[in-house]
Amino acid sequence: MENKISVVVCTYNQEDTIARTLDSILMQQCHLPYEIIIGEDCSTDGTLAVCQHYAAKHPDIIRLIANQPNKGVVDNYFDCLLAASGKYIADCAGDDFWTDTQKLEKEVSVMEQHPEVTMVLTRWNWYDEHTHRVNAGPPPPYGQPIVNGQDMLEDIITQTDMSVFHLCTSLYRTEVFKKAYWEDTSLFRCKDFSTEDIQVAFIMALNGYIAYLPDFTLNYSTGKPSASQLADEAKQFHFVRSILNVCRYLTEKHHLHSQRLDNYFSRRLFSLAMHAFRAHRKELYGEVVKLEQAWNIHRTLPTQLVMTLMRHEILWMAGLSARKLFVFSKRLLA
Repeated sequence: MENKISVVVCTYNQEDTIARTLDSILMQQCHLPYEIIIGEDCSTDGTLAVCQHYAAKHPDIIRLIANQPNKGVVDNYFDCLLAASGKYIADCAGDDFWTDTQKLEKEVSVMEQHPEVTMVLTRWNWYDEHTHRVNAGPPPPYGQPIVNGQDMLEDIITQTDMSVFHLCTSLYRTEVFKKAYWEDTSLFRCKDFSTEDIQVAFIMALNGYIAYLPDFTLNYSTGKPSASQLADEAKQFHFVRSILNVCRYLTEKHHLHSQRLDNYFSRRLFSLAMHAFRAHRKELYGEVVKLEQAWNIHRTLPTQLVMTLMRHEILWMAGLSARKLFVFSKRLLA
C-alpha cells in the first residue's frame, strides 16, 4: 500500500449533487497525496456523465469504476475499498460534501502521531437540501479524544442510543479493513446484511483506538428519501431486519452479552413487529416470530400486544383502523 489516501465515493442517481461532492474532495489540502475512487453504480440519470467529466479532467487523481449492471450499495462500497491502494481510506457519499479543506490533513496527522488509532472521526452538520439550513449534528459521544475501541463495541451495535460514528467523516486504516475482510468475507458480503458502515466501524474499534476531532468537516444531506427512511413499511421491515442481522452476527461471533444488548434487540423486535403490523403482511408476522425464537429475544409488553393483534385478522384490521383514526386526529390538531 502506498503512503497516500484513497477517498471512496459511491454514487447512484445523484447527478444534482455528485459534482459538489467531488469538488469538496478536490479542494483538500493535505501533505499526503490522495486518489478518488468513484463507484458509479449504473445510474439511470446523468450521474455517470458527470463522473466521466471529472475523471477526464483529473486523470491523475480520479479512478472511475462504472458498474454494469448495478451492484447495490454494499457490494459497490466494498469493491471500492478492495480497489484502494492507499494506506488510509476516507469516505464521502455522492450526496454529502466536506466543508473543511483541512479535513484529511487533520485526520492523517492524528494517524501518524498515534499508530494505535485505527479510525479518526469528526463532527458533522445536518444539511437540508430544500432550505439549505445547516444544523449541528450530535457532539462527540465520549469525554476524551481517543477511546479504546474495545470499550465501544456495544455502543456501535446499539447506535440508536447515541451517535457513535458517521463514516463519511472518517479516515481509517486500509490494512485493518483488508485483513478483516479476508479473514471473514461473509461479514461484508452476506446478502442478509444490507449495510456497510456498521461492519467497518466495528472492526476498526475491535482492532485499535478510535479518535474524535471536534471540528465540523461534513454536511450530511437530508430532506430526501434514503434507505433508512423508506415510506414502504415492508421495505422498511427488511431494512431494519438486515441491520439486526449484522448486529446479531457480530454479538454472537465476538461473544458480546449484556442486559443493554438484550434490551436493544427487544426494542428492535418491537420495531419489526410494528412495521409488519402497518404493512398488513402475514408473512412478515411469521418472520418476526422466527427471529424471536432463533435469537431468543425477550418479548416486551408492547410487542406482545402487537403480536396478539396480528394473530387474529379481525383484531388486526380493527387495530389498523384505530391507528388511521389516531393519525388523522393528530393531523387535524397539528
